[in-house]
Amino acid sequence: MIVNLLKNWLFPKKIDWTIVPEYQQTTLGERIKNFDDAFNLKGEFIDVKVFKISAEGKHFYLKQYFMFKRFIPRYISFSKVKTEWTNLLMFERLGIPAAKLVAYGQETRGRVVHRGVLITEELLNCHDLTSISDNFNYLLQDSKWVSKVSHQIAEVARTLHGHNFAHNDFKWRNIMVDIKADFPQIYLIDCPAGMKWYKPFLEYRIIKDLACLDKRAKYELSAKQRLTFYKDYAQCKKLSSKDKKRIRKILHFFHNRE
Repeated sequence: MIVNLLKNWLFPKKIDWTIVPEYQQTTLGERIKNFDDAFNLKGEFIDVKVFKISAEGKHFYLKQYFMFKRFIPRYISFSKVKTEWTNLLMFERLGIPAAKLVAYGQETRGRVVHRGVLITEELLNCHDLTSISDNFNYLLQDSKWVSKVSHQIAEVARTLHGHNFAHNDFKWRNIMVDIKADFPQIYLIDCPAGMKWYKPFLEYRIIKDLACLDKRAKYELSAKQRLTFYKDYAQCKKLSSKDKKRIRKILHFFHNRE
């Protein structure tokens, strides 16, 4: 009893919980009025601590986060869930298409993060690029489709890097595409490792992002398509010596690490 009282006094519990305004007065909003209700909400099992829930004819994804076991993240208030919702909000400000936030929050004791919740809207008719490669490969055989998707990814990457931000896990599985639209639209998902970087560290992170994209692209796209993507990203018609040096680093980034 005394120990618990002392613990609560030294490490008071704090809950940050936000429901976006447009969902506050909805059926889902009523079900997740507080953090505990949201954390305990269950639906269709998708993956470890990821559930698909339904409300008013729509589907949503709920991700649970638990106490971080690593020493440093736990005691410097580094929070994977907070990083992810912060990045999604930043994407929205920058006009970058991404999974839409519905609600988010975390529970802390002192400076220790114990639990977190993130709820996003389902992206209709969308598949990640890895899934498209595996199951809808005919789309990658359509040069016009590839060109439209490639241009959007190049634009998103350029925008992020132009704001000193690196995704840090910019892989095909984290890029969703609406395959049923007349014009394929891309969306970013899962970015808990993204953050801002400054010189001299930013260039390495840019190379890593582009290398992550090219890791799968080299097996699925032609050399010409990959070069077109880079020129689109760099907004150049002819490669400079700096571009060529960067491309060599991109191509060798995962050498002996695959």
